[in-house]
Amino acid sequence: MQKQVIEYAGVPVGIAIPDRDQLRFIAVKYHVIGLDDRRFGSVEELRNTIRSHLSERQHLAA
Repeated sequence: MQKQVIEYAGVPVGIAIPDRDQLRFIAVKYHVIGLDDRRFGSVEELRNTIRSHLSERQHLAA
């Protein structure tokens, strides 16, 4: 595993860094700060969580 930039809708929102056989997410955008420092089993899992997180925020704002 390597460190990699994580994007949402073409905008970088954080980085994923290897941490004990998982990926630790470091948020760089406020709208995903609630996911900062969480660990994920894969980039796919992380991206799905970001998608769900932002979808929930949009519903709350409506």
